[in-house]
Amino acid sequence: MSLTPVLLGLGSNIERVAHLTSGLDTLAGLLQDMRCSPVFESLPVGIKSGCFYNLVVAGLTELPLTELDRRLKFIEADNGRYAPDRKGLPLDVDVLMYDQLVGNFHGLVLPRAEILKNAFVLWPLSLLVPQRVHPGVGRTFAELWREARIEQRLWPVPFQWRGVELTPAELLEAFPTPRLEP
Repeated sequence: MSLTPVLLGLGSNIERVAHLTSGLDTLAGLLQDMRCSPVFESLPVGIKSGCFYNLVVAGLTELPLTELDRRLKFIEADNGRYAPDRKGLPLDVDVLMYDQLVGNFHGLVLPRAEILKNAFVLWPLSLLVPQRVHPGVGRTFAELWREARIEQRLWPVPFQWRGVELTPAELLEAFPTPRLEP
């Protein structure tokens, strides 16, 4: 079976390290040649909650789009996403791009609109796959990030997965964690 390149977005705002680690561990069994962006912390967008951790994952999959999306929902469920008494968002895993598909695929719109709207998606993409072209606008993620005028507060944070630091020290030094007003 052929392999399809995919980009996935992950986010969590409760037990962030535990849930992102669990999601990455499970994804490592679904994707080949998996690579992770640096991890960013951001203020919540559109909801009242604690800060989020977000990152983007690139990899190759044998799974058709609908099956990949179904498996991502199981990963979210295993982390408490759909629990009736949950507080916050334990784990969100979204298909951002599936190869170069553009359109609505059984309710899944690709490429995902959040790529161009949210800095916590676009900045990690610009670092992980800077030369990859957004098929909807025909520009690279690096170009889109340089030109973005998205007003969201986010900053890189240290994050280790399987003994590897995902966020480079140079990035942490260049963008230190801000002091947040209570």
